[in-house]
Amino acid sequence: MDLFDQVMKWVVICWLIVPFVDGFYLPGSFPHNYNVGDQLAVKVNSLTSIDTEIPYRYYSLPFCKPLEGVKDSAENLGELLMGDRIESSPYRFQMYTNATETFLCKTDPLSADQFKMLKERIDEMYQVNMNLDNLPAIRYMKKDNFILRWTGYPVGIKLQDTYYLFNHLKFKILVHKYEQTKVAGVIGTGDGAELITTNDKGGEGHHGYMVVGFEVIPCSFQHDFKLAFELSMYNKYPAPIKCDPNTVSMPIKEGQPVAFSYEVEFEESDIKWPSRWDAYLKMEGAKVHWFSILNSLMVITFLAGIVLVIFLRTIRRDLARYEELDKEAQAQMNEELSGWKLVVGDVFRAPDNAEFLCVMVADGFRILGMAVATIFFAALGFMSPASRGALVTGMLMFYMFLGIIAGYVAVWLSRTISCDTCGWFSVSWRVACFFPGVAFLILTSLNSILWGSHSTGAIPFTTFLVLLLLWFCISVPLTLLGGLLGTKATRLEYPVRTNQIPREIPAQRFPSWALVLGAGTLPFGTLFIELFFIMSSIWLGRVYYVFGFLLVVVILLVVVCAEVSLVLTYMNLCVEDWRWWWKSFFASGSVALYIFLYSINYLIFDLKSLSGPISATLYLGYSLFMVIAIMLATGAIGFLTSFLFVHRLFSSVKID
Repeated sequence: MDLFDQVMKWVVICWLIVPFVDGFYLPGSFPHNYNVGDQLAVKVNSLTSIDTEIPYRYYSLPFCKPLEGVKDSAENLGELLMGDRIESSPYRFQMYTNATETFLCKTDPLSADQFKMLKERIDEMYQVNMNLDNLPAIRYMKKDNFILRWTGYPVGIKLQDTYYLFNHLKFKILVHKYEQTKVAGVIGTGDGAELITTNDKGGEGHHGYMVVGFEVIPCSFQHDFKLAFELSMYNKYPAPIKCDPNTVSMPIKEGQPVAFSYEVEFEESDIKWPSRWDAYLKMEGAKVHWFSILNSLMVITFLAGIVLVIFLRTIRRDLARYEELDKEAQAQMNEELSGWKLVVGDVFRAPDNAEFLCVMVADGFRILGMAVATIFFAALGFMSPASRGALVTGMLMFYMFLGIIAGYVAVWLSRTISCDTCGWFSVSWRVACFFPGVAFLILTSLNSILWGSHSTGAIPFTTFLVLLLLWFCISVPLTLLGGLLGTKATRLEYPVRTNQIPREIPAQRFPSWALVLGAGTLPFGTLFIELFFIMSSIWLGRVYYVFGFLLVVVILLVVVCAEVSLVLTYMNLCVEDWRWWWKSFFASGSVALYIFLYSINYLIFDLKSLSGPISATLYLGYSLFMVIAIMLATGAIGFLTSFLFVHRLFSSVKID
């Protein structure tokens, strides 16, 4: 009754509190109420290009700066690793107050370096990225009766060997009435916490406005420098400015200044605040995306079902045939029989480099756990596109704290396979350093390239120190703790003894490793459709949001990897090849090979505009990092499944 009383007590408390709480929002995703006339501040992000994939700071180009100086916004670890650099801008609006011909600034005459840099950024199709109330600026284009949506706007355009700069911006801000007057339990992080909030001037029942859309139209306008000479920032330009996105009139020339201006228009919209991200999520190809995912799921589920049915029927037939034999028949037929039962004395013989295999399996198990946990919470909305950097930050946190499981699995597995040769500390230490060391080596090499290019994609030195501290102060101790706990776990006893002399493996008709490498095609079939959209999200700047489908695909991938590895292991044992350990790992892990080949195909056919050896090196380097992680995760699935299957198979048969 005590427990029941406590539960009822908390139920009554929650019931009493609910009427006074109107909303609770996830970090970085709560609405802001602005009264008419309140100030709105636009922030700028890094300049990006799908041609180079090398981001640069906004103020690396001669743009106007705020009067109070450029201020950096608070950035999380994920934003820094993704190359985001949020900074203040001189663009200022007043809520629900339209403004036209607003003069911003006139730059000094362009130097030779500035003129050259502007031409390079225009040639490389760099985009200017802006944020208002945590919403990226979106640009609409009409092409062939289709409306295209793009985030950001181009720096400029080149026409007939002349470079034109988009120096006048027309902003359109969609707002929705805010009727909520009592909001409790609100949490704010990131950009949202820095935006200007207001008091409820109108008291109970006052209606403010929320920002639900942020559109931009870039224009190239030739200002009269004589008129702009004595103007200050935010003064009204003394002549009308016509913003026509289809015409350009502001050529950039060395030794001449550039003037900037903007206008803003507010429009009340029926879009509600929870739906304001729909415009960004409904990018082109959404219908094809959903249809392809469903088609892939149906086909792969059907194939996996066929493999599973055939596999179970074969195993049951073999077990029934062997178990129905009496002892005399077994003794008489043992010399004539061929198949997996003949390798009973060698099937559990420790493989070459057993400790390294345990390390790879444990690290793969940790990567798989990190991926599933991250995708699960992303599907629940905890890592939405509104929370920049949350996805990468979550992945790092999950990877670190899952170190305790990785250490446990590695030590338990090493003591099961070769108990007398592996110490728990050395195994745990290798697990803690293997994949992070590989990642550190790859990222450091790529980071040196980005540093040399002065890109915001380069990880700052202080962030490198933070990553090292997280690695050696959290990840390593947790992995060692997991290894220590693994020493107390009960090792898995083998059901049969291992012969002292290895059995000779008969000559094979087909190379077994060819089958192992070919086995990755079936798991790749579960991924390649989803992989296209993930690659487009990473390299083409599109928003990826269907994490629920991705979670289903990952679960399906785990099932298919397990089945493929089981089938290949069984086939190896049937031809009396007892060296199944590494082959079971690479049978499912070989999917990484096809993903890498697909990445090269994507580079050649989908990233045709990617220019320069530096951009290609960065792309291939990050792709290599990705496929190593996938190989470890899928390989761990195949090995652990095959290991438990082999143990169960030989435990079910009576062996003399």
